[in-house]
Amino acid sequence: MIDGTGSRPSAGGVLVIGDTIAEVGHFSPPRQARIIDCTGLVVAPGFIDAHSHSDLEVLENRTEKVQQGVTTEIVGNCGFSAYPTPRVRKLLHHFANGIFCGSDDWGWGSARDYLLAVRRSARSTNVVSLLGHGALRLAEVGYEMGPLSPEDLKSMAGRLDESLSLGASGFSTGLMYAPGSCASQGELEQLCRVVARHGKIYATHMRSYTSELLPAIDEQLELARRSGCKLEISHLQAAGRQNWTKQSMALEKIERARSDGVDVAFDCYPYTAGSTVLTQLLPQWVLEGGTQGMLTRLSSAANRARIAAETSSFHQDRWSDIYITSVAFPKNSGLEGQNIATIAQARGCDPVEVVLDLLLEEQGAVQIISFNQSDENLKQTLTHPLSIVVSDGFYVKGQPHPRLYGTFPLLLGKMCRERGWLNLTEAIYKITDFPARRFGISRRGRLERGYFADITVFDADTITSDATYSNPKVPPVGIKYVYLNGQQLLPTAGAAVA
Repeated sequence: MIDGTGSRPSAGGVLVIGDTIAEVGHFSPPRQARIIDCTGLVVAPGFIDAHSHSDLEVLENRTEKVQQGVTTEIVGNCGFSAYPTPRVRKLLHHFANGIFCGSDDWGWGSARDYLLAVRRSARSTNVVSLLGHGALRLAEVGYEMGPLSPEDLKSMAGRLDESLSLGASGFSTGLMYAPGSCASQGELEQLCRVVARHGKIYATHMRSYTSELLPAIDEQLELARRSGCKLEISHLQAAGRQNWTKQSMALEKIERARSDGVDVAFDCYPYTAGSTVLTQLLPQWVLEGGTQGMLTRLSSAANRARIAAETSSFHQDRWSDIYITSVAFPKNSGLEGQNIATIAQARGCDPVEVVLDLLLEEQGAVQIISFNQSDENLKQTLTHPLSIVVSDGFYVKGQPHPRLYGTFPLLLGKMCRERGWLNLTEAIYKITDFPARRFGISRRGRLERGYFADITVFDADTITSDATYSNPKVPPVGIKYVYLNGQQLLPTAGAAVA
């Protein structure tokens, strides 16, 4: 048994009564108790995915996370949340559907409305929600880029205050996505002061993870110092080969700030490739006005030449490292799984022209996987004492990143058992008690008397994920039982335990 706190493994049992852990360790079970024999297995708290984009799918009770042992998902990351809806709802759809894999019929007016829908519908996971800055800004001023008026900023701060009062567990930004990319330090500071007053958390997808990684780190640390908020840096990495040496310097800045009293930590995922939308490669001014504004600019010869030049100069990765994973229309479905360099060669054009052509052809709805980290840097973040391990997974209409299917079994199998980067106690702490404490999730994340009975049982000798970039939709192996609030989710009724 590994209780999640970082304490050494111990022998013993867990007694569940109703939705609660009644006893842990050595005890005499009640005569009528149902006994689950876990001899030779690891009994752990249910895993917490502290960086998820399943804001809509948690309402559909999808099983991809349950099969990994996940019992809690923290949604609303990177500035994307399913609330508040703007007056013109399609603005939120255009902004978020690339990450949410949504339709044109979703959105909630407030944190209260969304969390009520969660309580009514979500049966496969406990849901913790952050309010996304991008959604908040859209609800206030639409796709207007540039500084906000004092009145608009005050109104945004009021909406954030209301959301945090009504159940949102924190606030997130996506500063590489329009409209978050135009937010000033002053705008962010005023909003983070609201977060600090509530004693909640601020999670940020920073302005850069490439050549400007270090200034981006400095900006967020200074924001935390000035506002007093708890800071969580999302998916920390140095992206692009020429930037790999910057990661150690970034970690030194974080460690120094922590020692100076800034409450800062970060999350990371156990893969060297990330996943996002193709529009992420464009200069952010191109996205003003949302999808239609972008398409209009790409259709202008003069604008297109400027966009191509700026995209090429900003680009940090090899085009052969960026793969198309999902498109909107059947015409280009054959491109899924191909990298941009290969597509460019087949089309007889420059790779940047492939990017712009695809965005026009697919009306902006293109997702990508980008190989941009080194194994050495990955080990450095996964093993760092301030890191939480997450999936950062999101659904697509084509081929998703394998992290959607395999993050946590991969961590416990490949990274712990095979590579020896972490031991099980350390790894489980990073996906249970640590995120629970960081995000203020009470009575979850530990095997402890009085806590909710979220429990994952797995075989440490076999747990792994066989999901790959070319074949991602593969369930993991080695997860034997999953309980949420005392209710068995795995194995499902009629399924055998291997």
